[in-house]
Amino acid sequence: MTKLMSYLAVPAIALAVAYPSVAAAPQFQTVAPVAFMKDMSSGAVLFAKDADRRMPPASMAKMMTVYVVFDMLKRGDIRLDQEFEVRPETWRKWHGPSAGSTMFLSPGEKVSVENLLYGVVVLSGNDACVVLAEGISGTEEAFVQRMNEAAQKLGLNNSHFGNSNGWPDNGVTYVTARDLAKLAGSTIEEHPKLYKQFYSRREFTWGKTLGSGAAITQANRDPLLGRVAGADGLKTGHTEEAGYGFTGSAEQNGRRLVMVVAGLTSFNQRASESVRFMDWGFRAWQAKPVVKQGRKVADAAVQLGDSATVGLVAPRDLKVALPAGAVPAMNAKVVYQGPIKAPIKAGAHVADLVVTSPGLPEQVLPLVAETDVEEAGFFGRAWAGLTGLFR
Repeated sequence: MTKLMSYLAVPAIALAVAYPSVAAAPQFQTVAPVAFMKDMSSGAVLFAKDADRRMPPASMAKMMTVYVVFDMLKRGDIRLDQEFEVRPETWRKWHGPSAGSTMFLSPGEKVSVENLLYGVVVLSGNDACVVLAEGISGTEEAFVQRMNEAAQKLGLNNSHFGNSNGWPDNGVTYVTARDLAKLAGSTIEEHPKLYKQFYSRREFTWGKTLGSGAAITQANRDPLLGRVAGADGLKTGHTEEAGYGFTGSAEQNGRRLVMVVAGLTSFNQRASESVRFMDWGFRAWQAKPVVKQGRKVADAAVQLGDSATVGLVAPRDLKVALPAGAVPAMNAKVVYQGPIKAPIKAGAHVADLVVTSPGLPEQVLPLVAETDVEEAGFFGRAWAGLTGLFR
């Protein structure tokens, strides 16, 4: 049986979004050549400026290194207390003023995965990235292959990585703002505990100064931390080629935004534009509840199951992003690849609620299976095959 995209109309009154007016998306002006913002709670793209331009990421590429490491920790392939040794060759390459940001590692030093992650996330250490890559995969090149495989799996279709830390490599490494936001969102949603542990840390101490041997403490470069309520990540980047960039996130009252700015001309400009952009996202837009957690929205057809349909319910309180103070007319439909093939596990993401309104971005909200649906028995499959002949 061929799978088709199925649509189910949802009455607006059932979603509590039947409002009389038409709204226009709030406007935002930025000097950043590239900018992008997505409301993770509703799936709405709130702002996009040249968001699909391929560009060098600088140290924002480190987010992919961290994502790969988080994934391996989650699977149990590595441990936070596992130690990797700093190879003298790696230390020589990433030591000194021409090597960019550093964790101040020492040759022959053994460092835990946990501390190396702090070195990458908080200190943006180029040396920490390479030591992690070599410790995990033997060579940086082998680790980069893992990065690109992960990027493909995440659907980062306009990104490619040539090294683990975003160091300029004649265009081999490139990303887009849209892909960076997707990577950030996946990191937050798939690894919430690790994200909270590492990305919101304000400072980290590692290494000692020459001469006095004083401990070296460096601050997190995240321009939102301490300036925007709910800010908790992610990563800055800067090279002469890329300019100043930042991928950031914050959560307020259960509503999470992810933003990207790139191509700015100074450290201070990056800080001011990042704060202004995130403030706009929270002030100019509001969250409007549409479906309460656990509420059934529709039924979807099931293929070869012990039930012909499965209920589609909200996995959480579903909200849409609207311009502040607006009450627009909105339409909703359920979209899924169907009939959905059994077996189906309760809670599995099997459909989406797509909410639209004139002048506003489309918003895609997840719907999950209400109950388990097992595969049909022999006679059920035979009957389905027989009836299929006459359709």
